[in-house]
Amino acid sequence: MQTDSPFNRLATTPAEAVTLEIDGQPFIAREGDSVAAALLAAGAVPSRTTPVSASPRAPYCMMGVCFECLVEVDGLANVQGCMVQVIEGMKVRCQSGARELTEGDFHEAV
Repeated sequence: MQTDSPFNRLATTPAEAVTLEIDGQPFIAREGDSVAAALLAAGAVPSRTTPVSASPRAPYCMMGVCFECLVEVDGLANVQGCMVQVIEGMKVRCQSGARELTEGDFHEAV
């Protein structure tokens, strides 16, 4: 899933390649990349749509504030892509609209 993304990397020290899957397509990211950075590098934008109006959204702040980078990671919905590093074999899916909560999404208050 290598694309002609307008997102350009700065010249930095070399990093190991990490293969992940974005919406079923293989993509090679750099070790240490966040999921949001990998999505931008892959040109996988919009990365989600809003639940109410289906407006397209993409990673924006890259520091966990705006929540525009919510994606599904390895079957877990509503993950902030900018706060999670890519790992080998990770499966990322873009989100469309509202997510359904499953039993595993709830945490009991202590």
